Amino acid sequence: MTFAAAIAALPAWADHPIDVVRPDAPTLAPFGDRVIGVRTMTFTREGVVDVLNATEDAQPTYDRDLTVEIWYPAAEGTEPGGTYEATLRDGETTTTLTGRAARDAAPASGETFPLVLISHGYPGNRFLMSHLGENLASKGYVTASIDHTDSTYSDMAAFGSTLYNRPQDQAFVLDQMAGLEGDLGAIIDGDTAGLIGYSMGGYGALIFAGAGLDAAPLDLAYAPPGGLLEELQVGADLHESLSDERLKAVIAIGPWGRNRDFWSAEGLSQIDLPLMIMAGSVDDVSVYDDMRTIFDETTGTRRHLLTFEDANHNAAAPMPAPPEAMDPELDIFSHYGDAVWDNRRMNNIAQHFATAFMDLHLKGDSAKADYLDLVENASDGVWSVDDDGTEQDDHTYWEGFPERTAVGLRFETREAE
Repeated sequence: MTFAAAIAALPAWADHPIDVVRPDAPTLAPFGDRVIGVRTMTFTREGVVDVLNATEDAQPTYDRDLTVEIWYPAAEGTEPGGTYEATLRDGETTTTLTGRAARDAAPASGETFPLVLISHGYPGNRFLMSHLGENLASKGYVTASIDHTDSTYSDMAAFGSTLYNRPQDQAFVLDQMAGLEGDLGAIIDGDTAGLIGYSMGGYGALIFAGAGLDAAPLDLAYAPPGGLLEELQVGADLHESLSDERLKAVIAIGPWGRNRDFWSAEGLSQIDLPLMIMAGSVDDVSVYDDMRTIFDETTGTRRHLLTFEDANHNAAAPMPAPPEAMDPELDIFSHYGDAVWDNRRMNNIAQHFATAFMDLHLKGDSAKADYLDLVENASDGVWSVDDDGTEQDDHTYWEGFPERTAVGLRFETREAE
């Protein structure tokens, strides 16, 4: 039997779940109490420079469609559960994902919820971090995961489009979601938003948060023509226009860009929003040492760096590899999996820290600060708890992590300078 035939023969229960929480997950990883719904919407940026057809002398424009998957707290009595049909890394193979969200369910009523944007890498799609989208929605957020045109598995195009459009897409979707009308718009607190970006999503998130580009990358072979990236430099009108007081906090997972000198210390120091970086210590795509430089140079804000020891570029963000991705003939497993870490374990840890960080900065839940005040090296934490669960004075184990589970991790915090 071929691999494809074996996959086809799997029973329905073998569909790929995105909502698995391991028994050893940290405290804030499990789903919240709210049943959730999901809708797919398309927003259109009008009159956008057509990077794919631009030249040094001509910059035609077009209308740029962005498909967005939106998860939200649903009305009481909603029956949970649903599926997603997602395209994989080869741009052709599809898989069925199973989750907790009910398609097109009526939203909850009587309250509003902060907004969190989710932005994938190059390439990727809106389902790559669907586990985070569902998880945060179950805890009282509206989450919006973007399909970035020219940057998805099925329409991957010239890298220059991603470089130019990514932060603009993010800013535009925030604006569209904040101004959304109807029953869904009625529950969105559009004045309070966070952003989670992975890889090129992290690149865009840093620019959106204030980090203007340096001059160094403007002449790279893959830069968009006509000096378009100059518009994203420190002090440029377009970059200044991206500033949005509704954006309150940013998580950048494996952020790309400092490894190619897209920012200098001056540009990164312009960020004044709370920032968390998640990274693998052997990342050779965004390059771990260069992500540490981002951590060093974002001196205008209080920031955290969560490190997964010995993980590569897939640390924290991607959902576990679907069964179809195991086919050696497709050769796409490495886009999802890690050689050392289990994806579900990393996803759970990311859910835990994203919950603490967003609850603190978007909901003002000061109790969540305890989950971000940690011994730097998890292995240095001391478990000292009585049989009745009382923590002793010498207990320094990571808050929220069960005994023996805070291993292979580091968490660093630096204050604004």
